[in-house]
Parts: sequence; C-alpha cells; structure tokens
Amino acid sequence: MEHPENSEEYKGLTVNSGVEQPSIINPYLKRNKFRRRVFTTAEMVEGIIKGDVTVLSQAVTLVESVNPDHQAMAQEVIEKCLPYSGNSVRVGISGVPGAGKSTSIDMFGCHVLDTKGGKLAVLAIDPSSERSKGSILGDKTRMEKLSLRPEAFIRPSPTAGSLGGVARKTRETIILCEAAGYDKIFVETVGVGQSETACHSMVDFFLLIQLAGTGDELQGIKRGIMEIADGIIINKCDGNNVDKCHMAATNFRNALHFFPKSESGWMPKVLCYSGFYGLGIKEVWDMVYEYIDFVKKNGYFDYRRNEQSKYWMYETINEQLRNSFYNRPGMEQMLSQAERNVLTGQQTSFAAAGHLLDMYFENLRANVANRN
Repeated sequence: MEHPENSEEYKGLTVNSGVEQPSIINPYLKRNKFRRRVFTTAEMVEGIIKGDVTVLSQAVTLVESVNPDHQAMAQEVIEKCLPYSGNSVRVGISGVPGAGKSTSIDMFGCHVLDTKGGKLAVLAIDPSSERSKGSILGDKTRMEKLSLRPEAFIRPSPTAGSLGGVARKTRETIILCEAAGYDKIFVETVGVGQSETACHSMVDFFLLIQLAGTGDELQGIKRGIMEIADGIIINKCDGNNVDKCHMAATNFRNALHFFPKSESGWMPKVLCYSGFYGLGIKEVWDMVYEYIDFVKKNGYFDYRRNEQSKYWMYETINEQLRNSFYNRPGMEQMLSQAERNVLTGQQTSFAAAGHLLDMYFENLRANVANRN
C-alpha cells in the first residue's frame, strides 16, 4: 500500500498523493534557438571575406578538427580563401616560459593598432597535456587590453602533440585570418628552448624574448633558436633590473657576431624593454618594420615566403604518410605483434620497423593492383 495511513486502522485519516511535480525543463524553451548554425562552404568563404568573426572562428575550428569530413571541407574553404591572403605582416614571438610573451603581445598589439591601424590577429598556441591531451587555452585572459579591441582577433589553439611549439594547423589559420582582412598576424609559441623551427617557417619576422640573469654568457652563443631570430628583445627592463638587462643585451650582441650572416643580409638587433610598464615598445616595432622594409627592397621577403610554402608542402606529405601508416586496417595488431617480438628479443627495433614498412607498402601495392 502506498500510504499505510489509509488503512482501516487509521480510519478517518486520509493522506493524498500530492501534487505532481513539474518538469525541471522549461516547457517554453525552444531547443533549436541555441543550436549553432552550420554554414556551407560558400557561406563560410563569403563570411570570412566580409570579416565576420563568428564565421572565421567556426572555420578555424573546422581546420583544427580531426574529422575527415571536416578536413575536406576546411581544405575547400582554404583554397577559395587563398587568393585573398598574403597581404599581412606575420610576426612570430617566442621565448622561454615566463619571459612575458602574453603580456608583451598585449602591449605590442595595442601599440601597433594605435600607430598603424588596420586589424590584428593573435594566434596563441597553448601546450597540450601528454596525459589528458587537453589544453587550458587561457592565454586570452592575460591579454586584457587587446581582448577589448574590436579590431583584434585572439585565437588560442592547442599544440595537439605537434613539435616546435606551434600547432600544425596554424599556417592554414593564418590564410583564413588574412582573407578576413587581418593585415597583422602574431603567432605566439608555447615557450620553447633552442630548437624552434616551425614558427620561423611561417612568419616574416621571428622575435625572440629573453630574460636577464637566467644563465651565463655561454648561453648567448648556443646555436639553435638564436640563429633564426631576426630580433632579440630582453623583457622586464625596469626597476632594479635595468643594469642586468643592458649587460645581457651587450652579451647577446657580442654573441651574434659568432654566427654566420643570415640569408637576408640583416644583422639582428638586441633591444631592452618592459612589457609590464610599456617601456621601449616603440623601439621594438620600429625595428620590426625596418626589417620588413629592408627585406622587401632586397627581394628576400618574397623568397622567404616561397621557401615556406615548399617547406609546408613537404611537412604535409610527411604528416599524411604518417597518418596513413598508423590508420591502416590491421596495423594496430601488427604493431602489437612487433612490440612483443622486440621485447622478447626475437627482432631488433630496426628489423621490426623495416618489416612493418614492408607490409605497409605491400598492402598499398595490392590495393593499387586490385583497382586496376
């Protein structure tokens, strides 16, 4: 019995079932009201060219997607946007973690928009977790002033396992931003050491942010990231740190003389500034635009962009081959068997890899023969 109070023992006492509880979902809510509109390829291209930030954001999400259907649509959008791209100044900004990249970009972006006008896109790359594969994507919160500017577009993206501190899809995102009318592009890396190459291969000017008092003078003459920098700037040159920064600048200038001359013929400059207090920002951007004018006059600007296009063609080939190998039907079982053979000493690592590749290419040849 639902209510024992209604039994004969308690005659005269009645307990009702109560009022039926209403649903927690608002009956007047229109579910389709908040559903994101799905754009066609033509609508997406048209929206990007018009500078619609919402459409641009969805297009970038499409580019970053690993869904094959999304990738095919993204490539079609990129190809149609390609004729409208290439009219921007691309600046890569890198440096050790904690060097003040996000704070500096906040000041740099406001300065460039105030002095040069136009529109600015900031592509901030956030490191992805090796365990969860997720990213915080919170760089935008550290660009308080720039994020309020309507002419600025800030897009954080995860590295998603790509090396070099730059997401693989960043170059394609640059094309979309340029087609949307952004004539200045900042690419911020995750904060790397001395092996940054991917960012350098997609920008016109590579800016390296350093700190004073973080190592001995030998750090300044180490090869790698120092060799590809077009300009070196030392941050946090304020308060009691001014003398240390100028001393570090002198050491870096001396170290640059040990490097071979760059292909552009440009001698990198070393400047001090304070991103937090906004000191020396003008001098940094005078250097950047002086470099752009210099390489445009001697023809290196176009040469470098052509070389970058070839570089990313080969990088795309390598990536597609890698994905094709690992996504091949039955490859997961063959990899597991090869691992067991290596761990039990039946095969060396090199022999197992060679056997897997032979099986992969035989499979490809068999598929081609069946099609013919």
